[in-house]
Amino acid sequence: MKKRERLDYISKQIILEGTVSIKELSNRLGVSSMTIRRDLQELAQEGILKLIPGGAVIRRESTPFNEEEYTVTKAKSHMIKEKIKICQKAASLVREEDTIIIDTGSTTEHLPRFIPQNMRLTIVCYCLNILLGVYQHNKGSQIIFPGGYFHENSLMFESLEGIELIRRVRANKAFVSAAGVDEKLGITCANFYEVQTKRAIIDYSDTKILLVDSSKFGKVTAAYFADLKEMDIVITDSGIPREYLQALERMNIQYYVV
Repeated sequence: MKKRERLDYISKQIILEGTVSIKELSNRLGVSSMTIRRDLQELAQEGILKLIPGGAVIRRESTPFNEEEYTVTKAKSHMIKEKIKICQKAASLVREEDTIIIDTGSTTEHLPRFIPQNMRLTIVCYCLNILLGVYQHNKGSQIIFPGGYFHENSLMFESLEGIELIRRVRANKAFVSAAGVDEKLGITCANFYEVQTKRAIIDYSDTKILLVDSSKFGKVTAAYFADLKEMDIVITDSGIPREYLQALERMNIQYYVV
């Protein structure tokens, strides 16, 4: 494994697990402990992690949200005009008889009201705010609502049974949300309990559409769930940094700037 591949792997592991061990990384990657120490030192200089005896921990101060701090109510007031424009564009991609999945989030909650009311769809959603939006604005649609434990901060219902239900659905389009998008460290969310559900909608949908306002680019939050290259389409606003437009072009990802 080349150095860049090792650094990317270590970065993702520390986002997933919060901590890494030199010994475990050495065994997993098949390199010496000294090599791992040098890799960790380089990532520490980049501000991704903090060195501790025998390993490293994630630098929490570099992540703007954690499960206790993040709430949909708090996030929905941020860049609301941009979020609405993003969802207007996203709604234009929905087609008659589609099966779509709408992810949790303060951006995606605007999507149901821009989908034509008379359009026959199957809509999968698992958040209270999304469910209410679908019920109010998409009367002609069939709704699939996987239940589970209710997380008040995100309004999300989550359970292993709900994830299995999502895996049995084959969606044409998944509208995915995120709290952070980084070219190297991937797409992240605020809460670890979201990860398995997000993986399910990505793995079992034909077209993956990422809906994020421009403030999310260059940010990394606690829970990694996907690489940017896994997305087929990205919809964002005009504040997106130029380097990220170039990154999307390098990855051959279709994008819309609203």
